[in-house]
Amino acid sequence: MERSKKKILDGLKTAIEAELTGHEFYKSAAKSTKDPKGKATFAKMAQEEMGHLHYLQHQYRSVLDTGDYDLKKKLKKSSRKHGVGPIFSKEIESRIKSSHFEVSALTIGMKLEQDAMKFYRSCADKADSPDVKAFYHELAAWEEDHYKAFKNQLQLLKEDYFQANSFVPM
Repeated sequence: MERSKKKILDGLKTAIEAELTGHEFYKSAAKSTKDPKGKATFAKMAQEEMGHLHYLQHQYRSVLDTGDYDLKKKLKKSSRKHGVGPIFSKEIESRIKSSHFEVSALTIGMKLEQDAMKFYRSCADKADSPDVKAFYHELAAWEEDHYKAFKNQLQLLKEDYFQANSFVPM
């Protein structure tokens, strides 16, 4: 196998692994949170990560079989932007003191999405083709949308969470 093809396949393997990790995390978060809106949001994010995974697997097979990405196949568009609205219901505020899992899930989710964004942007920077650059920028944008959703929700909860638990903000 030629070196550049192996490098592309290795990058896609890393991306596939990251999407699978995200899927499993969001699936677990959906099961673990006590917040009904949080359950639905995390389940939707798990589903989206699985869509990313299938898309990347398709690209992997295409590179393996043809030596190139299948840029005719498009990533399914999300029905909404996650960064726009809250992840959890308003009722979480009444139980903020005991919302350790939810706050931790937001922090971990931010880290996963941030790592994915950086990885996809790095792949875009290394790509020779404008189409491949656009392919990776689109993936980075999806992850950035998830990241913004977590960041926005964490900002909404953090001060009350710290105060309720007598934490000193970091």
